[in-house]
Amino acid sequence: MRILLIGANGQLGTDLMKTLVGHELFPTTLETLDITVMERVCETFQRVQPHAVINTAAYHAVDLCETKVMSALEVNAFGARNLALAARETGSKLVHFSTDYVFEGNRSSPYTETDEPNPISAYGISKLAGEKFLRYLWEKHFLIRTCGLYGHAGLEGKGMNFVETMLQKARAGQPLKVVHDQRVTPTSTRELARKVAELIETSYFGLYHITSNGDCTWHEFAREIFAIEGIQAKLAPTTQNEFNAPARRPAYSVLENARLKELGIDDLKPWQEALREYLAVRLRQ
Repeated sequence: MRILLIGANGQLGTDLMKTLVGHELFPTTLETLDITVMERVCETFQRVQPHAVINTAAYHAVDLCETKVMSALEVNAFGARNLALAARETGSKLVHFSTDYVFEGNRSSPYTETDEPNPISAYGISKLAGEKFLRYLWEKHFLIRTCGLYGHAGLEGKGMNFVETMLQKARAGQPLKVVHDQRVTPTSTRELARKVAELIETSYFGLYHITSNGDCTWHEFAREIFAIEGIQAKLAPTTQNEFNAPARRPAYSVLENARLKELGIDDLKPWQEALREYLAVRLRQ
């Protein structure tokens, strides 16, 4: 399969590059393809003529989105629109990623694909707008909401993921305060990439929630990292209010892989097992 991979140097893109080695890959980065420029998008699609397109590009600086609203919309909403229009012209399957932040988080049971989104941040609004563009413009899509991604490459613009940040600060003896009032599902990009590689071989188009299984708070996630690594960290719980971040986060944004379960392909590992696997191989990457 000829696959155009957008954002190939990010966390998820890097693991997709490894997972999709049996395909004819055309990787791009922001330097080689800016999805906000329609002319560049169309030229790339016409040149590659991809069977499938996987878009991992996003404006994901959640707090910055509150003041850089147009930048968030340009990438997360209008960029998704550009890709959907171009994919429609070439007949390409299109994989696009969204977020648990499209939900407000005022419940205590996992969100499924049939639950109504109601974002509470500019980032969440921009991602939901991208979803809506995609869903009405091009039917041959896999729209994937996920949560708490971490991978070996780190995120472009952030430098490190949550796991690496925790390890670095703990080993430096720094005291750590991590929120205990935000419940999520940390998800390994390696696990997500494996499932994406499986899905694009099918025609089961539509909306999917894809995360590791189980849930925890960010504080519990950090505690598990240190327990596995045998680190005595100076870790204390805190709250979102104490952090006073510009963007509101959903207090509960656990996603259920309901569509995968219906198809009989929800074999995502528990988050603890995926974390152990990540930590076991991280130094060999």
